[in-house]
Amino acid sequence: MLAKRGHGVGLRVGTKKSGCSGYSYEVDYADDLGACDQIFESHGVKVVVDTESMERIDGMEIDFVRSNLLNQGFEFNNPNAKNPCGCGESFSV
Repeated sequence: MLAKRGHGVGLRVGTKKSGCSGYSYEVDYADDLGACDQIFESHGVKVVVDTESMERIDGMEIDFVRSNLLNQGFEFNNPNAKNPCGCGESFSV
């Protein structure tokens, strides 16, 4: 994805206040780095996480799952997530 895009430093992963349980995940391109961003690298992919989100996703595993052409996306395995909402879109910590 990033190579096709042609610029950026990696993928930015974080959380935002959302949903009925408190937080949801955000995944976007990281075009630049903030002073307090942390950078991780796995399988040649740089992942950028802001300090505020880090406390909620520390230890989380992310995988890109492709069931078929129409059903694909990121899967988050977060040991800090508690009380997911009924629809699975948000969580609390």
